Amino acid sequence: MTISDPVAGAERAHPRAFEPTVLVITIVLSVVGAIIGLHLITTLGISANTSVIGALIAMIIGRINVAALRKMRSVHRQNLVQSAVSGSTFAAANSLLAPIAVPFAFGRADLVWPVFAGVAIGLFADSFVLYRLFNSRLLPAQAAWPPGIAAADTIIAGDKGGRRAAVLAGGAVLGFIGAFFKLPVSAAGVAFIGNVWALGMFGVGLLFSQYSPTWFHINIGSFYIPHGVMIGAGLVALGQAAYLMFRKKDRKGERTTSIDPSEVPQVDEKALRKGVLQGYVLFVLGAAVVALAGGLISELSVPALILWILAAALAAIIHEIIVGLAAMHSGWFPAFAVTLIFLVLGLILGVPPVALALFVGYTSATGPAFADMGYDFKAGWLLRKEHRPYDAFERAGRFQQYLASLVGFAVATIAVAVSWQAFFGDGLLPPVAKVYAATIQAGLSDPNVLMTLLLWAIPGALIQFLGGANRQMGVLLATGLLIATPQACWLVFGALVVRIIYRWRRGDKADEDLNLVGAGLIAGDALYSTSRIFESK
Repeated sequence: MTISDPVAGAERAHPRAFEPTVLVITIVLSVVGAIIGLHLITTLGISANTSVIGALIAMIIGRINVAALRKMRSVHRQNLVQSAVSGSTFAAANSLLAPIAVPFAFGRADLVWPVFAGVAIGLFADSFVLYRLFNSRLLPAQAAWPPGIAAADTIIAGDKGGRRAAVLAGGAVLGFIGAFFKLPVSAAGVAFIGNVWALGMFGVGLLFSQYSPTWFHINIGSFYIPHGVMIGAGLVALGQAAYLMFRKKDRKGERTTSIDPSEVPQVDEKALRKGVLQGYVLFVLGAAVVALAGGLISELSVPALILWILAAALAAIIHEIIVGLAAMHSGWFPAFAVTLIFLVLGLILGVPPVALALFVGYTSATGPAFADMGYDFKAGWLLRKEHRPYDAFERAGRFQQYLASLVGFAVATIAVAVSWQAFFGDGLLPPVAKVYAATIQAGLSDPNVLMTLLLWAIPGALIQFLGGANRQMGVLLATGLLIATPQACWLVFGALVVRIIYRWRRGDKADEDLNLVGAGLIAGDALYSTSRIFESK
């Protein structure tokens, strides 16, 4: 199916993020997205996927009968706006406000600005790495990225109408109603879209997370069992990522045997390695700003300070890759859980409390924007993949999406800089920041935590290794174990059963319907989550 652009000539060159109309709409809606993100993360402790909301608003604007707004009928311009809005929401809430709340909750309000400066650098480094790595063997565009499919299907349905729009709208209604009754319907949505093996393990993890207290009379989280599984799976996943970066393959042969040019990764191994290295350098810069501005020179010796900076940068890039891989397959990113793993390891190693609080704050900033931009790039790739010639248009479109996202990040950075004191002064701190601070202050009461982590790392590593890099079964199992979402396992299993049966009966024709229903469920859940901004504090 070819997606046509109603604007004459727009198919020859991709629309630009800095076109006056696009830029103004982007800035205005990014402010709205930042406000929504800040409100929800501080009052309800959740983040809303405003990508779909941005797409819907952009579509409505494009249908206003004003000549200046007619260009917004372009699906590609709508994609630029939704990318910025989504980026602004997650950046403000997850990448900026939550990290700077860690030192505040720890009782060191004087360290908020130093952490803010570092995480702002980390945010832009996070997005740069994803831009350089997207559509590589490590983060292929063909992978699930379920919320990205939801955003793209929303835009396409609005452009095409007809049966697609009806199926999507029906799914959205079900998603909104389910979310209203506190059901995690987005879990079912991603199960209709994502990798079956990965989501099966995700469901198993959710099952044990919910029922282990009843079945085994233990809380697996309090024994750090999920954290051990993630450590093992994460280490193997990093090894698999390194293998993808350093293995050699005949690119020319790969291109000639591919039927569809959009199925061939555009980022080769050399560019992949370069992108990771450049990202690490940027993370080192951000970590150095946090360390020096935060006064760690008085807390640590010079060798220890250098080691802290290098370790913080390494943890930041490991954090974003693990979170990104989980998000790519499942549509859920376990940023809180992975950060908690680094926190526990820091406690085991005896890192001083202030140094650990800064370490955790900085590390937690990476991952959310990385995953969210992956969703947006997936949406853009789906909208552009049928264009011929493909390669140049896709690269140009992804670059313009990156620029639009940077606008959203800039808006989010300003919004947090001018508002954090008001939020924190009213006692409105993201719950995750309170957990980090309390954990650092309490320390580890169980001296056997390290042994538990090592023990449970073994099955996590084995499952990840046996599943392979394309399925990420170990990482997804750990993600499920780390997420305490009641009834999510049954929605995942139920959706997988429906998906398997429906595909068995209809064959490849079933994929479009399944994607539309899944996208609708995710969109409905996102609409409900966003509407909760109107709830009283």
